[in-house]
Amino acid sequence: MTKPFLYSVEREYPVAIDALWDAWVSPAALQDWYSPTDLSVLLGSVENVAAEGGLWTVAVDVPQYSMVAYFWGWYSEVEFEKKLVHSMHYTQDAAEFARREPSELAHQVVIEFEDRNGSAWVKFSQFGDLPEGEAPRAQAGMESYFDNLGMYLAR
Repeated sequence: MTKPFLYSVEREYPVAIDALWDAWVSPAALQDWYSPTDLSVLLGSVENVAAEGGLWTVAVDVPQYSMVAYFWGWYSEVEFEKKLVHSMHYTQDAAEFARREPSELAHQVVIEFEDRNGSAWVKFSQFGDLPEGEAPRAQAGMESYFDNLGMYLAR
């Protein structure tokens, strides 16, 4: 089923493609950077099996709203250093996150990678349904994730 396009964010980083790929597929790397710059990943929440049918999970601590944002999904396509496609579920309920049940309401995420002669490009595109006006907020949030990714890659 094709879902409506919501937004995309893309960046080029001055790193080798293997470093950028590893940042997206290594659970330890995701633990370090997969959140907006002013937030952090909840310790122990990351799982990532970057293979078709593999599960990924991340929980982002949002203390200013006394909540945790839980994300999870399954990979439907993995092309080494080229593309990741996965579902994305979201909840603020820890019990729902623990169950990790699939839903038709899940969004689809497509992450594309390209080696650019000594630097690496990545594009994150999200597809699904959001309430009116929410896609620009989601895009701004992902821009902050990409800022955090840049800081991670610079270390």
